[in-house]
Amino acid sequence: MTSSSQVTVPRQRLAAPSVHSHISIAPRWIEPIRGESGYIPITVALDVWAAVWSVLLAHWWIDSEVDSRHILLISWIFVPILVVVLATRSLYKRKLNRSFLDELEPVETAVAVSALATLTVITLLVPRMPVGGQVITDVRPSDVAVRIWLCAAVVVPAVRLTRSVAQRYLRRKYRFGTPALIIGSGPITNQLIVRMAQVPDYGLRPVGVLDDVRPSDAELLDVPYLGTIENFEAAARATGAADLIVAPSSVPGEQLTRCAQVAQSLGIRVRIVPRMMDVVNGHTRIEHLGGVPLMVLDTVNPKGWQFAFKHALGRTIAGVAVLMISPVFLGLALMVKLSSPGPIFFAQPRVGRDGKVFDCLKFRSMRPAAPDATFELKDGAAPGGVEGDDRRTRIGKIMRKTSLDELPQLLNVVRGDMTLVGPRPERPEFVELFEMHVRRYGERHRVKAGITGWSQVHGLRGQTSIADRAEFDNYYIENWSLLLDFKILLLTVLAVLRPTED
Repeated sequence: MTSSSQVTVPRQRLAAPSVHSHISIAPRWIEPIRGESGYIPITVALDVWAAVWSVLLAHWWIDSEVDSRHILLISWIFVPILVVVLATRSLYKRKLNRSFLDELEPVETAVAVSALATLTVITLLVPRMPVGGQVITDVRPSDVAVRIWLCAAVVVPAVRLTRSVAQRYLRRKYRFGTPALIIGSGPITNQLIVRMAQVPDYGLRPVGVLDDVRPSDAELLDVPYLGTIENFEAAARATGAADLIVAPSSVPGEQLTRCAQVAQSLGIRVRIVPRMMDVVNGHTRIEHLGGVPLMVLDTVNPKGWQFAFKHALGRTIAGVAVLMISPVFLGLALMVKLSSPGPIFFAQPRVGRDGKVFDCLKFRSMRPAAPDATFELKDGAAPGGVEGDDRRTRIGKIMRKTSLDELPQLLNVVRGDMTLVGPRPERPEFVELFEMHVRRYGERHRVKAGITGWSQVHGLRGQTSIADRAEFDNYYIENWSLLLDFKILLLTVLAVLRPTED
């Protein structure tokens, strides 16, 4: 909740966010594995280990006094089948910032398919393996397959979750990740360097920049310039780079193509920033016209039936949620009323879809401000958090720490002003300022504002960079799906369990 005091708007251009983050000094024994060169073998080994334990638990679960060793022996085929199915779902390919939630559905599907394949193999082979002249009938193949499936549906995701948590910890604390070279110069190169430094979860560490035109020190930050593109092979060998990112550059396309071919011959992954990056989303696909690749841009229509369904579903869920939490809602309202003079709700004008202004509701968490109170917005940051003097009430501090002050926005969702998931709305006076200074800021208003969003679950809450928020919000809009909304809601619950100030 923001203050109603007078706002002093900075006139200077919004600054780029800092890329410096706290990184612990890694022990000497960690350095050789810091590049994550063993990521795929370790992942395969952990999946095999999880599959073996799943079969063992299923065997222990089966209670049979009759000899069933042949069925149990054949059931071990589940282990290699699972690894093959996981590989076909691209779960052993390295992707940037793929989280456990992204893996959960394909992993569970792979487990189910592998259990079904195991059942098929057992059914085909067991009747042909008599014991003492009689066919084994003491344990049905379906009993074994179902137990393996149930055990693996818990064990395999649990092991992958543990691996994901450990990997994220190492990336954040000791800067684990593959060394990456960047070809290019200009703002996109700077943006790549900033994102790698800010979000170590991507698993990339910039180790050098190459381009025929030397980037400025402000663009490079702390990343060394390694010369022209002609030095690529030597730079790749010297830095041990495992990734190459080709950003917009003045280098001719023929030279970039040769450089990418050299990188592939050295076993280096090549990623290319498309020239029309603002219209490329997760639904984009590649087709070929003869030998010419064509990038097909499938767009998301914010005014289409999919978003109409999203809004209707959101209003229904919000209405049910208000009824379910009504005792909590009424209790908080009473405590707010008793905490200090003033209304229960704090209604503040915010800008929503298509620039329409609406009153965004929150539980009042602050005492009224003095008439002459002012505050100055941090350079490059969005408004929010505690602005000016701290006037929070005792219950207000608790509500803001736990985000309970946001609950009345469920009423905004029911009324149709907002939706459950979307860009967070901003005040009209700041929207006008940000549209002048922040690239693509106004495009956030293509969709309804949300109680939570892609920016918020990535830590962009309170007085954080508005340029970063615009980037993350536009990513959400262009890659929207109901599955992404569900993921954001789950991450919001986790974020609420880690209280932060908003």
